Amino acid sequence: MNKFTTTVKFEPLDYKIDHHSNILLMGSCFSEYIGSKLRNAGFSVEMNPFGVLFNPVSVKMGLEYLIENRRFIQKDLFFNGLLWGSFAHSTLFSATDPDVCLEKINTNIDIGHVHLLKTDFLLLTFGTAWVYDLKETGGLVANCHKLPAAKFNRRRLTVQEIVAAYATLFQNIGVINPKMQVVCTVSPVRHWKDGPHENTISKGILHLAIDELCKKFEFVHYFPAYEIQLDELRDYRFYAEDMIHPSPVAIHHIWQRFQTFCMHEETMKIAERIEEIRLQEGHRGIHPDSSEHQAFLKKLADKKQKFRTEYPYIDL
Repeated sequence: MNKFTTTVKFEPLDYKIDHHSNILLMGSCFSEYIGSKLRNAGFSVEMNPFGVLFNPVSVKMGLEYLIENRRFIQKDLFFNGLLWGSFAHSTLFSATDPDVCLEKINTNIDIGHVHLLKTDFLLLTFGTAWVYDLKETGGLVANCHKLPAAKFNRRRLTVQEIVAAYATLFQNIGVINPKMQVVCTVSPVRHWKDGPHENTISKGILHLAIDELCKKFEFVHYFPAYEIQLDELRDYRFYAEDMIHPSPVAIHHIWQRFQTFCMHEETMKIAERIEEIRLQEGHRGIHPDSSEHQAFLKKLADKKQKFRTEYPYIDL
């Protein structure tokens, strides 16, 4: 860090992840940013088995479904005249055939259930405190699936609602998987359509709820992704073209800070070696049949074999 930025200080976790760890990530798109980085660095990762979920109660409901290995059936779906979908899932699971939709849903729940039971590190990213209730049932939805706004009531969660929703869940997790550590983050993606003031209130509610949960449960921690984006990277150079989402440079910076938060130096060095191999695997030579490119491929193969010999438990 230099004098042209404000360093966000945090206490690194006593618990550290390594390439033996099983990691599950759920929540907003920031979970996928970090999840993709973890996967690219050779970690055992499962992320967003319900698709991207923005509000903390929908994330909590998804975790409950994974714990019980809930089976979805056709009556759990809705049909909008074109697609079958689930209000507990993102649009990625929608399909013209209800059986196809259910197969995608239940396959991901099966995978997520198995992974959750052996998860060492659960990363939850909350995006907004705003939620939508389906008027017809009164139930909270994870995604409105672009249905007419008149079908929903929009409201803002309170700190107390979020804390109450997670209190029982975290107690159950502590029983079924005592080794699991939970890290909560607030997404650095601002919900600008609500306006800057409402976005600030929403993010503030999420911060307060996480703070309460960290005080209640020793295995729950906070990683300041939101603060790193807004304070360490306080410049529009670090945003995508929409000026809302983090740029690739910003994501990489937060990833590096995340590594210092929950990894030993040796783990970071192993991750760096894997990332280098991945980068070289993606290289496409201009003249693939040339002796120069063949020598490059031979050197890469030797590097991968050397790595496998040193770390046979890591799947490249």
